[in-house]
Amino acid sequence: MNESNQLSAGAAMIDISPSEGTHLAGSGAGDHRPTQAVLDPLFAKAIVFEADGRRVCIVILDLTIVTGEYTDRIRAAISEQTGIERDAIMVQATQTHSAPSLGYFMLDSDFPMETSEETEYLRGAERAYGDRAAAAAVEAAVEAAGRLQPARIGLGRGVLGDLAFNRRGVRRDGTIVMPRPLGRERQPFGISDVCYLEGPMDPEVGVCCVQDMNSKPLAFLLHYTCHPVNAYGNEETFMAASADWPGAWSREMQQIFDPDSVPLVVNGCCGNINPWHPFDPDFKPDHRRMGRGLSGLSERIMRNMTFAGDAALDTRIEKIRLPFREISDERLREVDAILTEHPEPPREENGQVEPRWFRAASTRSVELCRQRDGEFSYEIQALRIGNLCIVGLPGEPFVEGQLSLKVNSPASYLFPAHLTTHYVGYLPTREAYARGGHEANEDVTYWAKLAPGCLETVIDRARGMVQELFG
Repeated sequence: MNESNQLSAGAAMIDISPSEGTHLAGSGAGDHRPTQAVLDPLFAKAIVFEADGRRVCIVILDLTIVTGEYTDRIRAAISEQTGIERDAIMVQATQTHSAPSLGYFMLDSDFPMETSEETEYLRGAERAYGDRAAAAAVEAAVEAAGRLQPARIGLGRGVLGDLAFNRRGVRRDGTIVMPRPLGRERQPFGISDVCYLEGPMDPEVGVCCVQDMNSKPLAFLLHYTCHPVNAYGNEETFMAASADWPGAWSREMQQIFDPDSVPLVVNGCCGNINPWHPFDPDFKPDHRRMGRGLSGLSERIMRNMTFAGDAALDTRIEKIRLPFREISDERLREVDAILTEHPEPPREENGQVEPRWFRAASTRSVELCRQRDGEFSYEIQALRIGNLCIVGLPGEPFVEGQLSLKVNSPASYLFPAHLTTHYVGYLPTREAYARGGHEANEDVTYWAKLAPGCLETVIDRARGMVQELFG
């Protein structure tokens, strides 16, 4: 063992479950979804690694979105209180759709709308909750840094192919539909209009275990790739806060190994991946079942790991510029007419904002962003921890980008982490735009605003950064 690279690690987690009435941000499209219950707790989790005078910190939040404003605040506070360099701090949201968000993300900051207690949720979040969760994220990181102790690290992988599915179903007319769990009473023969699924999924279950020198587990890192939308997709739990499958896996790992260990989930590039079985009309979303499946394989992987007490640490961070999609003149005229007629959001009988108005506001937000910034500033971050590379990719890249990054990677273990740093929206493959769908809709909404080719540009640069760390 290289004594200069002796690894130390510390981890911590803090409950950030929302109070009753807090807006759950996973519905999108301006829908209000106040918390009615907490199905299972949400946490701010952090792990800090140290070796050869370097330290890196990973903060993972059981939330739907994290914005750049809050990431900047979290990084600055952690750096000030621990001395960890800002660029060595990664912040990720697991993207459970049964949680609040950290910062406004549904409309551009320049979109003209008066924000009050009644309308704040239309921007995607509530600041009172966000401030509390951000403070907890900093507290978890500071606590993790205070727990640093000599440690060993183990890595392993397996595959599971029946928990996650490509969610872009190609209809017989060539357009896209998202297969949803509606039940046999509404889909007696399944979704028979779907010819096939547009793309792949990633079956890899990657596991990193960090233990002390007496072989006691301190923390686990799971890499799996799937939207956490089981609780969201189940009518019985739609109004409840839940960490979804990342939370279920975490509880199972604590029960199997040590209740004081800190399990963290690095969710992969799941922009087009759901846990909803597209071909089984009897399928019912169940985040606990999914957590058990992942933890069962994780345990078997763990039992066969070898551990090392030294690990090289290194970091890279880079911002690139990405073009926005073009918005047709016809769509711009339509948006102008809608927003001129309704400068304030009109409501339907159920109290929700009319979807047509919200989509118009979303398209206007893209145009405002383009006018202000010209191009979109996108941050890529890469952390090396021994033989493991974690690549932070903001937004919701399609899984094809992640798979391309993994093939022929110089890193033995590569955990791409989506939804890091700041809000972006989707990054579809170049070919996916022609079919449209939620992730590449023709209206050009705030969640579907980047031009074709952006995913490929991001992956190409990320591949170069991994090469720099491991070449």
